[in-house]
Amino acid sequence: MDNLEYAEMLEIPVNTVNVVKKKSLFRRKNVQKEDLKDDVLASVNSRADAEEYSARADYIQTEDLTEPATAVRKKDGWGGVLIAEAVAACLLAGGIFITNALVDNTAINNLVAGLSQPAEQEVSYTDLELSPVVSQLSDTEVSQTTGAITFTGSTAVYPVYDGTIESVTQTDGLYTVEIAHTSTFSSIFTGLTNVYVQEGDEVKANIPFAYSDGQNEVVMSMYDGEDVISGYTLDGAVPVWNS
Repeated sequence: MDNLEYAEMLEIPVNTVNVVKKKSLFRRKNVQKEDLKDDVLASVNSRADAEEYSARADYIQTEDLTEPATAVRKKDGWGGVLIAEAVAACLLAGGIFITNALVDNTAINNLVAGLSQPAEQEVSYTDLELSPVVSQLSDTEVSQTTGAITFTGSTAVYPVYDGTIESVTQTDGLYTVEIAHTSTFSSIFTGLTNVYVQEGDEVKANIPFAYSDGQNEVVMSMYDGEDVISGYTLDGAVPVWNS
């Protein structure tokens, strides 16, 4: 039966087989040798067909004939965060809008109003109303020279117009003070005995900023940028622009 076992290992149909009949100790009914051979062939082929069918059935069942599943990308959570931030921004913007609509004097309203209004143009120095540089109660006489106003007397000294102290310097015990009235209009006093201000202070035309003891002449000149202004006359102690 060696040929038969080898055929079963190869799983191929068997057409021929050698049958060796062993003698039995017990007598059996006579069986035709050809019938026994045919039975063995049928049995082997039947087993081989069954195993082949089973193998094919297993292959058909295990083979994946479906299309590969489309990978579903899991959301990483950023979408929800972005949506939450957008909602929060909308709520904040809505709150600001409602607040500005109900309250007039808010920072946003002031900013928007400032942006919507044109920049204020600085007035010309000729549109400014000047003040006397000495006290009106003083007996000090004020005179005019080319491009300057001068006086000698014991008196308080006043700015010719509101402004900011640009500089204070001292030479030989006397002070020189420069006052900026606008971005281009300024005045300079020299020969002052004492000053009550320092650089950066704001001054007013009705408040004295210095003092003269009358021992030295005080000179006040006005400037438009670097140019000395001379287009004015004195009305008593008050400088008036020429029309």
